[in-house]
Amino acid sequence: MTHYDAGNYAGKHQPGVTVDEKVTAAIKRKIVNGELACAQASRIAGSMKIDLKIVGTALDLMEVRITKCQLGLFGHEKGAKLVKPAKIIKTDMEEAIRSALVDGRLPCAAAWEIAAKFGVPKMRVASLCEALKIKIISCQLGAFK
Repeated sequence: MTHYDAGNYAGKHQPGVTVDEKVTAAIKRKIVNGELACAQASRIAGSMKIDLKIVGTALDLMEVRITKCQLGLFGHEKGAKLVKPAKIIKTDMEEAIRSALVDGRLPCAAAWEIAAKFGVPKMRVASLCEALKIKIISCQLGAFK
């Protein structure tokens, strides 16, 4: 869901795609001003024991904007990326990032896994990727490919 898609997030999906009403009800309880933070979407998926992609699809179909990406890539103040390149690069984390690359890019899910493995905030992994000029791809909520 990029700013180009705003107001037509549902258009990314095939006609007839639906999501369980329990998922949409859980989302409706957490929406603020037509938006839902990435972390909140993650908590919904975790509490319902469903894949983040299902929550992302529901958000699209409901035309709800995702904000405050946990990797700092979108949805923050002034529409800019929050994440900045790391000044210090830990070799072991760089190795983990490089070993998880798909066609030279790091999937969002892999960034989250690396953050968990090293016990660091997700944005720290994104910061390392910025410094290493590695693009993060495949948002688990479907906000970007």
